[in-house]
Amino acid sequence: MEQVRCFIAVELPEEVKAGLSQLQAQLKSGNQFPVKWVNPYSTHLTLKFLGNVNADMTSQITEAVAEAAKGVSPFNLEIKELGVFPNLRRVQVIWVGVSGEVDKLLQLQKGIESSLARLNFAPESRAFTPHLTLARVRDQASPDERQRLGELIASTKFEKAYTLPVEAIRLMRSQLTREGAIYSQISSVELGKPLSKNAG
Repeated sequence: MEQVRCFIAVELPEEVKAGLSQLQAQLKSGNQFPVKWVNPYSTHLTLKFLGNVNADMTSQITEAVAEAAKGVSPFNLEIKELGVFPNLRRVQVIWVGVSGEVDKLLQLQKGIESSLARLNFAPESRAFTPHLTLARVRDQASPDERQRLGELIASTKFEKAYTLPVEAIRLMRSQLTREGAIYSQISSVELGKPLSKNAG
């Protein structure tokens, strides 16, 4: 049985991707940190990572997402503010924050979790914190480098707030290659609408 590695996400508008790219360029300029930058043009707002699933399950997953999306009308999020996990002294992940109608996003994400639980996907043990990952610090980074990176982030301003309209949820396929992951859409579910399938 063919397996596909997939996740459920919100697609970002081109304007947001360009903004993330500019922000990365600002952080990179003149700074050599052991960091793996995420390609902003393949960044998504991930709602749930599913891992490897049987290819014939994707239609059931799409139906489960459609079930969760039924009662949620389209809404807007804002992309702004830089942050890190776990803290500025021990930076491991650099991210951009998501605000706006986050209550709707959380309702949607919770609905997706419970719909998928019926298909035996285990719910996340950690609370869902909506964010867009900009970079991950490599394991070999020294405590001093992590702290200096934290200082850089604390002093970097992400001036512009971008609007992220959430009108559809996508089931995405992730194919790992040497050059990085290649993403393609398996299906899309519009918010507040009956199920519409489109491969891509």
